[in-house]
Amino acid sequence: MILRDGYTYIFAALAAAVLSGMVVHPYAAVPFIVLALYFAYFFRNPERAIPEDSSLLVSPADGKVMEVVSLDDDDFVKEPCNKVVIFLSIFDVHINRSPMQGEIKCQQYICGRFKPAYKDSVGFENERHMIGIENDRLRITVTQIAGILARRIVSWVTLDDVLEKGERYGLIRFGSCTEVVMPKSVEVLVKKGDKVKGGETIIGRVKSNDV
Repeated sequence: MILRDGYTYIFAALAAAVLSGMVVHPYAAVPFIVLALYFAYFFRNPERAIPEDSSLLVSPADGKVMEVVSLDDDDFVKEPCNKVVIFLSIFDVHINRSPMQGEIKCQQYICGRFKPAYKDSVGFENERHMIGIENDRLRITVTQIAGILARRIVSWVTLDDVLEKGERYGLIRFGSCTEVVMPKSVEVLVKKGDKVKGGETIIGRVKSNDV
């Protein structure tokens, strides 16, 4: 499956391939064909097996865990938290998914810079889009952060929308970072260096005394 958002890029690359092959030389079309194939790969939209257990939180993105840090507070969660930072390379699936079932109670878009998404400061300086998700058990935030190549954050949701766990809600184009902030009542089950898959990899579990 390929996201509809990718068709413009794919067809533009194929059109360039045809034009360059006719006007310049057949070999001139090769780079554009390769580019079209990459766009088809980048905008792939795989199905995922979503864990049904309501106490489990899943990764919002494919990629590599860059850090897990403790926070004293969060403006939306309003209690001590843990933040999981996931870096998405240009070869990862860039669809973002909801870590848990809940309603979007907060949404914030902030313009910013386009530093490399693996830099420590990107969560504060780069363009980003945050949603706060709440259910009857807890609150979390998920933030899409643009990178040096990612110049477009796409969101398909708005305030008061209800998301199912693992539901697709947006994407970031071409290299980016995603952050999840969870209260301390959620046990973090990933560590720095782990590879994760959006909607499938379990990143946290609500502690038994909080269920």
